[in-house]
Amino acid sequence: MKANIGTLDRTLRIAVGLCLIVLSLLGVIGMWGWVGLVPLATGALRFCPVYPLLGINTCKRS
Repeated sequence: MKANIGTLDRTLRIAVGLCLIVLSLLGVIGMWGWVGLVPLATGALRFCPVYPLLGINTCKRS
């Protein structure tokens, strides 16, 4: 897997993912908060499987 997520994109994905999971654990948004695992995982792995399909690459490394 070649990294296709840049630093800002990665930071936002991890922050949003953690926020959704915490809100779910607190019972604020219910079970839908566990969708936050997707942005958390893609941010941690620095790879989004949808980006190549759309021709997007926010990573400055080649």
